Amino acid sequence: MVKINLDNTALYADIDTTPQFEPSQTSVADILTKDALEFIVLLHRTFNARRKQLLANRGTLQSKLDSGEYQFDFLPETEQIRNDPTWQGAIPAPGLINRSSEITGPPLRNMLVNALNAEVTTYMTDFEDSSSPTWENMIYGQVNLYDAIRNQIDFKTPRKEYKLKDDISKLPTLIVRPRGWHMVEKHLYVDDEPISASVFDFGLYFYHNAKELIKIGKGPYFYLPKMEHHLEVKLWNDIFCVAQDFIGMPRGTIRATVLIETLPAAFQMEEIIYQVRQHSSGLNCGRWDYIFSTIKKLRNLPQHVLPNRDLVTMTSPFMNAYVKRLINTCHRRGVHAMGGMAAQIPIKDDPKANEIAMNKVRNDKIREMKNGHDGSWVAHPALAPICNEVFSNMGTANQIYFIPDANVTSSDLLNTNIKDAEVTTEGIRVNLDIGLQYMEAWLRGSGCVPINHLMEDAATAEVSRCQLYQWVKHGVTLSDTGNRVTPEVTAKILDEEATKLASTSPVGEKNKFALAAKYFLPEVTGEIFSDFLTTLLYDEIITPNAKPIDLSKL
Repeated sequence: MVKINLDNTALYADIDTTPQFEPSQTSVADILTKDALEFIVLLHRTFNARRKQLLANRGTLQSKLDSGEYQFDFLPETEQIRNDPTWQGAIPAPGLINRSSEITGPPLRNMLVNALNAEVTTYMTDFEDSSSPTWENMIYGQVNLYDAIRNQIDFKTPRKEYKLKDDISKLPTLIVRPRGWHMVEKHLYVDDEPISASVFDFGLYFYHNAKELIKIGKGPYFYLPKMEHHLEVKLWNDIFCVAQDFIGMPRGTIRATVLIETLPAAFQMEEIIYQVRQHSSGLNCGRWDYIFSTIKKLRNLPQHVLPNRDLVTMTSPFMNAYVKRLINTCHRRGVHAMGGMAAQIPIKDDPKANEIAMNKVRNDKIREMKNGHDGSWVAHPALAPICNEVFSNMGTANQIYFIPDANVTSSDLLNTNIKDAEVTTEGIRVNLDIGLQYMEAWLRGSGCVPINHLMEDAATAEVSRCQLYQWVKHGVTLSDTGNRVTPEVTAKILDEEATKLASTSPVGEKNKFALAAKYFLPEVTGEIFSDFLTTLLYDEIITPNAKPIDLSKL
């Protein structure tokens, strides 16, 4: 039970905030203070109407795409921004000059310690795709970050001691990724509606930690996910300005890296940097979400059907074009161009397979460095030395000075023709297997899941279900059998995979594969298409029988 004092009254919420193991001396009440709640309520009330309108605009665009009324191209109304060579993004902020190796993961206490001890330059702690947004995960993520920034995160378990190897000021720079505009936090309500999850995640972290971060020589830095229009980035920029004004911090102190992980955003890269230019720290190639978005936006157009997921690589025409445009755009505007995720994790029991996997990571990072990226992501500390080794060949802290040639057209960004493309029965089975495994773990509260020696987040399941929807929608012919992909085919294999996974689940009868399959079925048989699996599944992980905290009195 949470007790929060609002004015002179005590407000109680029947939300369990006691985790199974609590190593922190910081309490939830230290995070959900009256002042902090007033701050996030102010942001929500000021900006939520715009947030909802921008989300509605996404649906309008999809309808126009499906009807053929709209085709992707660079925006004519922002041509002046693209053609003006004089404007630049912000100069790199303290702790963000060298970003050659970035590690990512959810704000779990043990993962925070491990990531901050890794041999990387920055750490993106993630409230979004690698976190299942249970109340416990979200609120204790804030507790853990609060403690880490104050050098009080060390703890012991019966099996292991977790201890930062140095003062936080000397460790990798923290960058926080809040949840996207499409998500809400249903444990907190304002004026009869759930608070924006983006505002909740950003607001609590910023309010409690911005000034502390300045004291240690860093700053309040963020990764911004899932944007589909430059006006969605402008909304973030306006929130940054209000937030900094509110606590008396100079504008421009906040820095934000925008993930280019949606197809619409690829056509608006310059506009995106422009909208947040005072606070910009560059763009990032969110590769798996970009594949998801490309399928999602073009799912009803038969000429854009993508093959088995393992055939969709960074050298595929539309992916290669998007990378080249991103690097060229960022460096012309004076900001970082960050590479994508290496999701591999060490294969401890098979040295030969591990060597193959690590060489794949090395080659991927070499490609990124040679293309002009300033750094790249890894999912596991063991991959950091590879990333560091490759990007040390830049010879400088970054290569923003290098502006590669890139004459990328709208046709290039839409070129989904892949050599030797094929869809197979095994491709269906792989998508169902990976999608089910991720969804089941997410429903049990884990958003960062090792599957087949890869550390997966929500984009994995999204690619799986989008491909299956697309293949059923267009009746794709399987190259191995000559049969068409039908709802009956995907439903049958889904049942087989769910049954197999449930029978071998390490949590036994506590597994949630049946529930995952129930939600997955209409998606992979073409019956419905949800915007996001995370919003589709969210109600299943809300604290049972909880009374949301009502902040309307503030």
